[in-house]
Amino acid sequence: MIQAPIRILLADDHAHAREAMKEIILADDCFEIIGEAANGLQAVQMAEQWMPDLILMDISMPEMDGLEAAKTIKMRFPYVKIIMVTVSDDITHLFEAIKRGAQGYLLKNLHPASWHEYLRAVAFDEAPMSREVAVRLLQEFSSLKTSVPEQSPLTSREKELLEYVARGKSNKEISAELSISEHTVKNHLKNILHKLHLDNRVQLMRYAYEKGWIKS
Repeated sequence: MIQAPIRILLADDHAHAREAMKEIILADDCFEIIGEAANGLQAVQMAEQWMPDLILMDISMPEMDGLEAAKTIKMRFPYVKIIMVTVSDDITHLFEAIKRGAQGYLLKNLHPASWHEYLRAVAFDEAPMSREVAVRLLQEFSSLKTSVPEQSPLTSREKELLEYVARGKSNKEISAELSISEHTVKNHLKNILHKLHLDNRVQLMRYAYEKGWIKS
């Protein structure tokens, strides 16, 4: 069965940046660019018009910045996956993006070869965090951790998976570590997110660390 392409909306106020992203993305037939927005307000309007699967959203844009646009879009269309794309690796930007519902975070200077795998993973709810981001988040979350861990609704196996997620492990790596199939890992993670009413791995990591469920 032929799978339909992943429909992507680009939102960046610099035309050359959009062209660069298009060149990278369209090198893989798995993706289709359905529209381009030059500011956050246009991104919201085009999201409603075209109903994309995935939005690549710059943070700094006129009219409405990417963070506010992401928040508005996720409120109206929760199914849309949003990846913030920026030149900054400021961890506060990542926190703000996650709080507003973004599923991922890409640096514009990341090697193009990494884009396709990451975009597919986000589109199919399988994206791990990079190890660098995982380490930085754990360092930042250490100040948020509760002194007394709260009771977790997760099973022992789910808690075990959570530790691997916190270390930035992919589904494939977790399956190898635990000697279970990737499909089983994926279903475990779906169950965990459903139990905690969360959308993605980074939200899961923040939530679990705040509750004291993740070891430093």
